[in-house]
Amino acid sequence: MRYMMMRKADARTESDPQPDVEVLAAMADYNQRMLRAGVMVSGDGLRPSREGCRLVFRDGEPRVVAGPFAPSEELLAGYSVLEVDSLEEAIRWASQWPPEDSNGNVTLELRRYYTLEDFAPSAGLEQHRVQARLPDELNLHLTFPGTCREAMTYYAEVTGGHLEALIPYGETPTAAEVPADWHDRIIHASLNLRGRRLMGADMPGEDYRAPQGARVHLEYDDEAQAAEVFRRLAEGGEVAMPFAETFWARRFGMLTDRFGMPWMIACRTGHCLDQETGGAS
Repeated sequence: MRYMMMRKADARTESDPQPDVEVLAAMADYNQRMLRAGVMVSGDGLRPSREGCRLVFRDGEPRVVAGPFAPSEELLAGYSVLEVDSLEEAIRWASQWPPEDSNGNVTLELRRYYTLEDFAPSAGLEQHRVQARLPDELNLHLTFPGTCREAMTYYAEVTGGHLEALIPYGETPTAAEVPADWHDRIIHASLNLRGRRLMGADMPGEDYRAPQGARVHLEYDDEAQAAEVFRRLAEGGEVAMPFAETFWARRFGMLTDRFGMPWMIACRTGHCLDQETGGAS
């Protein structure tokens, strides 16, 4: 079940959009717990209504009404999208909202999303069902000749991701089937990057195949951050395409790192055109 947890606005959020450092830290810790638990899908804070507007339609014609809007308690200051098994679970997570926010005087609202099962059969519903066939996650698995621990630890440092698993062969039921000098090698590693996972494992002997025909792609909005990631990953590796402006991206580059893994680092890549509509996808 998917719920939206809405943080209702108040006089403070409408007048002062910048939470202090204590609240920022507390919210970061809270969000991190939900991300690692696989509960949080997304979330953002909203700036005051004076910086926004409403579109009011009359007979199909829109009229733009500039903010601010009152009363403030009917507005939103932020939201999180939660994937949980029940309303009770959503309430448990909502109940852990950081007390640092507005000294514990906050109103949250939980609303469940519709699902396709809520609607009667129709042509429109079938179109939604086609869209629903998309997988919940798309992850990437890398293989290493014995350097998985070093590589994944380095990738976590460079990207800021959370290295949530680093399991050696010697700690699994397959330990007896693996040579003793491979007991400290990694059978499963998982680097969590905003809920997407870069996974990896060491493959012994002839089971290892060097990567070919694929690259790990990282997209950034901040040019300086993208450039730094490219620089770090290129250390000791080989640059196939320098990190520079292209016709499809503000900056783009390709490299193979010192562990033999190929990467593409991009900043503000242009969207591809949808073949059916001709619009950006």
